[in-house]
Amino acid sequence: MAAPGPGEYFSVGSHISCLTCLGQRLQGEVVAFDYQSKMLTLKCDPSSRKPNLHDVILINLDYVSEVDIINDRTETPPLASLNVSKLANRARSEKEDKLSQAYAISAGVSVEGQHLFQTIHKTIKDCKWQEKNIMVMDDVVISPPYQADNCKGKEGSALSHVRKIVEKHFRDLESQKQRSQAQQTQNSTLSS
Repeated sequence: MAAPGPGEYFSVGSHISCLTCLGQRLQGEVVAFDYQSKMLTLKCDPSSRKPNLHDVILINLDYVSEVDIINDRTETPPLASLNVSKLANRARSEKEDKLSQAYAISAGVSVEGQHLFQTIHKTIKDCKWQEKNIMVMDDVVISPPYQADNCKGKEGSALSHVRKIVEKHFRDLESQKQRSQAQQTQNSTLSS
C-alpha cells in the first residue's frame, strides 16, 4: 500500500509496517497522523533496548514506498485523564515565579542576584524577595552583593545550608567562565 489516498487515514493505536525510500523497514503503533501533511508518528520498540521506553518516529509518507497495516484499530483509545488541580497548581507556581522575576528586575536587583535567587529557588521553594534582599525560609537573608558572607540569620543548619548553596553557585559560575575562556582561546588559536 502506498501513501494514503483521498479518504484514507491511519487510526491511532493501529500497528503498521512501512518501507522508507532508504530501504529501512519501520514497524510500530500509530500515535498520530496528519492527513494534509502526510505525516505519521509511530511509537516503536526502543533502539536503546531499555524497558518502558519507546522510540517515537515521524515519517513523511511521501518518502515511503509501501505501508502494511498489521493490526487496524477501529475504536479510538481512551485519552489519558488530566489532573486539573495539579495543572492549576503548576500554572499558579509558574505565575508566582515570573512575578518574582519581574519584581527583582523592577527593584534593580543585579543579574548575579537574580541568578542566585533562581539557583536557590530550585532547591528551596520557600524563597522570596524582600526589596533587594533574598529571604530564604524566613530564616536567612542574603543581601547584595549576594556572596556567602552576605548570608545572615540564626546560626544553624538553615544558614549553613544556604551558605553552601551560595558558595557552590559562585564556584560553578567561575568554572563555567574558565571553560568559556579556555574554549575561546582554543578557537582563536585554531583560527590563526
